[in-house]
Amino acid sequence: MNTGKHHIEIPLNLFKRGKVRDVFETDGCLLIVSSDRISAFDYVLPSIIPDKGKVLNQISVFWFRYTQDYIPNHIICDEPEKLEEFKQYKQQIAGRSVLTKKLKPFPIEAIVRAYIVGSGWASYQKSGEISGVRIPSGLHFADPLAEPIFTPTTKADIGHDENITFEDMKKLIGDETAKKIKNLSLELFTKVSHRAREKGIIIADTKFEFGQDDKGQIILIDEIFTPDSSRFWKLEDYSPGKEPPAYDKQFVRNYLINSKWDRKSAPPYLPQDIIMKTREKYLEIFKILTGKSL
Repeated sequence: MNTGKHHIEIPLNLFKRGKVRDVFETDGCLLIVSSDRISAFDYVLPSIIPDKGKVLNQISVFWFRYTQDYIPNHIICDEPEKLEEFKQYKQQIAGRSVLTKKLKPFPIEAIVRAYIVGSGWASYQKSGEISGVRIPSGLHFADPLAEPIFTPTTKADIGHDENITFEDMKKLIGDETAKKIKNLSLELFTKVSHRAREKGIIIADTKFEFGQDDKGQIILIDEIFTPDSSRFWKLEDYSPGKEPPAYDKQFVRNYLINSKWDRKSAPPYLPQDIIMKTREKYLEIFKILTGKSL
């Protein structure tokens, strides 16, 4: 096993260094490289999860291919290490990068929830609503919702994303665009969650990001249905009222919640066993969903 990559260092113009991805600008396009960094509670942790970036990148590519006839996405090439201009960077980028169009992202995250967990559960307990969507009373933790709901948030590069209502979203990006993104998000979630369920996996919730090209077309960007952006449970582990074992980033969040870290100071290093178990979970969900080993 390799030791993983914390930062991607290649001699191209660094456009942006996100919590997980290092983005380089090249000839008007973006080379997006997924590192092995992991974030939680708005902090980038000092520990890395070996091979995590490859899982994120390749599982996204798998779902982008699966949905490309339904909605256009930002990918130009999903194996840029094979292109002549990037061959020299193969060791740094192979398996963990995509070459994409450079688009204008919308300032929202499109979140779809099918089960009531996480911040959705906390909001429901407090107000009976999630992002302005009224939820029937009497639900228990990790219960399924009658149907998936759309609960947008703001998108913060630094700090915490904030829940907003659909009405707030319309004010930010316009009525028609907001309606299109909402409908696309719910339809995408339904399409892929049915496919995942056939493989024994529940997608409890997920998030999408969208951008716009110079013709005004809405384009799917960033990552989709990865263990960083989704909550995955095994169908065989699920029972109402109880959150099953996580096959996603929630495993690390749960460790941190039960640690002594106050979530206000610099985050701690993860113990080696948590690092290895997280890696194993990411590799396992990748294999279940794609049918391939990394």
